[in-house]
Amino acid sequence: MCRTDGRHLAWYDREAGRVNLLSEEYGDEVLTVLRPFLTGSVTVGPPPVPTAAELALLSLHPDDDLAPNRPGEALLVALERDPGPPRRLRPDPRRRALAAERTVGEALDRLEGAGWHTLHSVPLPGGDRIHHLVIGPGGLFCVRSLYARRQRVRVADPMVAVGRQEPRPLLHRLRADAARASYALTAEVRPVLALTEPAALTVPTPLREARVLTDTDLPELARTGGVLKAADVEALHAMARDRHTWARV
Repeated sequence: MCRTDGRHLAWYDREAGRVNLLSEEYGDEVLTVLRPFLTGSVTVGPPPVPTAAELALLSLHPDDDLAPNRPGEALLVALERDPGPPRRLRPDPRRRALAAERTVGEALDRLEGAGWHTLHSVPLPGGDRIHHLVIGPGGLFCVRSLYARRQRVRVADPMVAVGRQEPRPLLHRLRADAARASYALTAEVRPVLALTEPAALTVPTPLREARVLTDTDLPELARTGGVLKAADVEALHAMARDRHTWARV
């Protein structure tokens, strides 16, 4: 809202339910003009002071901001640089891995409206990366995607066998990634293995710390809460999206 001379007086933040006044002198006039547009309970006052996390984001260079990363960002870049042999010769395992990260990433991105944030392809020193880092009211989760479409998966901690493939110690790797994230963010980060479209999942004995979920079960993460306050979620997300946070882990 502006005066006739172009000077700003106030603005209405519908999502926050707040009328931000730049000058209390014109408060009554502002409310008279805005009243037809106000919905529900509205707070009126000066603009809130930016938090430390918000101020940090203002100084974050675009090249250092991990938030725009797409699911499977690192694989997308690698495939653009080296597409590999034609599919008719032999399947490229990177494309199956990319399909898994996209499926899991899209499921996690749908949690955004419930107060959660997800960062994809978080780079770690040595060429490693965290597939997905999830931050929300229920805590922090290091999520690793695994392509398992129409295949039986057996998890015998720390080994994971998909179909007829040789078992691999994926849970060991996953826990290591979660530990590095915990060190970087100085907060507990729990490991989650996310399987895409498995035909069956067998976990003979309870797992230590880690969880194994299918892509359709990932919304369960949003049902957990009471661990982090909204301000803590935003502060951790601001720290995690800065590439420099991960330089020494």
